[in-house]
Amino acid sequence: MGSSKHRWRLSLLKSPSNLKKPSPPPEFICPISNHLMADPVIVSSGQTFERNCVLACISLSFKPPTLLATVDFTTVIPNLALKSAIINWCRTNSFSPIPQPLDIRSALTIVQSLIKTSPNYPQIRLSSCLSSTSEESVAAGAGIGAGDGDSCSTTPIRPFCYSSSSSSEIDNPVEEDEEIICKLRSGLMSDQESAVVSLRKITRTNQDARIKLCTPRVLSALRHLIVSRYSSVLVNGVAALVNLSLENANKVKIVRSGIVPPLIDVLRGGFPEAQDHAAGALFSLALDDQNKTAIGVLGALPPLLHALRSGSERSRHDSALALYHLSLVQSNRSKLVKLGSVQLFLNMVKSGHMTGRVMLVLCNLAGSVEGRAAMLDGGAVECLLGLLTRSEFDSESTRESCLGALYGLSQGGLRFKGLAKEAGAEELLIKEQETGPDRCKEKANKILEVMRQKYEEEETVDWEALLKSDEITRSRFEIVYGKESI
Repeated sequence: MGSSKHRWRLSLLKSPSNLKKPSPPPEFICPISNHLMADPVIVSSGQTFERNCVLACISLSFKPPTLLATVDFTTVIPNLALKSAIINWCRTNSFSPIPQPLDIRSALTIVQSLIKTSPNYPQIRLSSCLSSTSEESVAAGAGIGAGDGDSCSTTPIRPFCYSSSSSSEIDNPVEEDEEIICKLRSGLMSDQESAVVSLRKITRTNQDARIKLCTPRVLSALRHLIVSRYSSVLVNGVAALVNLSLENANKVKIVRSGIVPPLIDVLRGGFPEAQDHAAGALFSLALDDQNKTAIGVLGALPPLLHALRSGSERSRHDSALALYHLSLVQSNRSKLVKLGSVQLFLNMVKSGHMTGRVMLVLCNLAGSVEGRAAMLDGGAVECLLGLLTRSEFDSESTRESCLGALYGLSQGGLRFKGLAKEAGAEELLIKEQETGPDRCKEKANKILEVMRQKYEEEETVDWEALLKSDEITRSRFEIVYGKESI
């Protein structure tokens, strides 16, 4: 009889028909993944989803259909109360295993499946795209391997229309980068910070990563983040942009993405460290000839001049280099003259601060009619010859730039000759001819040749009256711009 009882107990243990796994409440289930949520978040429209499902929807520009209201992913807030309730329910009901957060690859796969079965998918992917460029939504939603086409070399630059890129610049980043892209476009500050820190780290030394990650989707996300009110997001976002801009293949893409205007806003009034990075980014982007006119048109010159005057040492140096490269274009030279920059540059030369870099800009300005006139009005001949007299140069290249600026001014004709004679230029230039380096000798020779040329009207010139008129013009200039600064 004991044997029969033992068999009865065994048969009871082996019978699972009466053991049913408890079903979780519907509010614990993510509407996108249809699984128990491990990391629930509330979005702006009030619905709750698994976090990585939200990030996947944002990345793929997809809004899941719901019965209650249109989904709005603008803000993402952790639902800690629901998360605690789910964990307590699992423990109370011996529900195993405890749900774990869904990884981003699985979330992307789920959302892509939803996209394929959505009857209104073409309308959804185009209308709900977070960027102004259509190719971002096409590339993100299609899920096909598109090449990284660069049409910049064949498409003419139109400075007034840099907020969009051509349709050939469709990028589909590999899955390994999707997590960064999703977090960049998240509404949660902690996700944004984590993404820009990772992006900055990856692009610091990895050339391949800089090229691969310079896509419309990444640039669109950065465009929104570099105006963030959170210092860490802002600083690391602009620093990552500097890293991306180091590659020549990226420079035009970045300007065409529409990121320069917010970058200029950062330079005007962002956090000090972010301002340093913004100056560096503008300098790097200005190296490409196709970008020079556009950057000037978009309004970069005034804040660069302000940074040159009152920024940190780092932003001053980068701003000076940016202004040098931008002033290689005639339209930017005209703008700089109208902004009264000549007097600022001459005052910096007199103070001996960053003389070499400022002299490069003055050389460019002296090559234009407006620049020459402003420099002659501002006392540039006397200033530059005084520098030659004192031999206050940090390098031979600075000395050469000084002579180059004087040569540019010498194209100003009789007015230059009068000012140069008054300042004793001939004696200084002869000395430079005899003792200076080869390139300096060459420039000194050219200036002397110009000074010794005979003009038809020279015999009738009243030099005293000419110099007097120059003093009147200079006095008017000082009244408008001031003697020491603009």
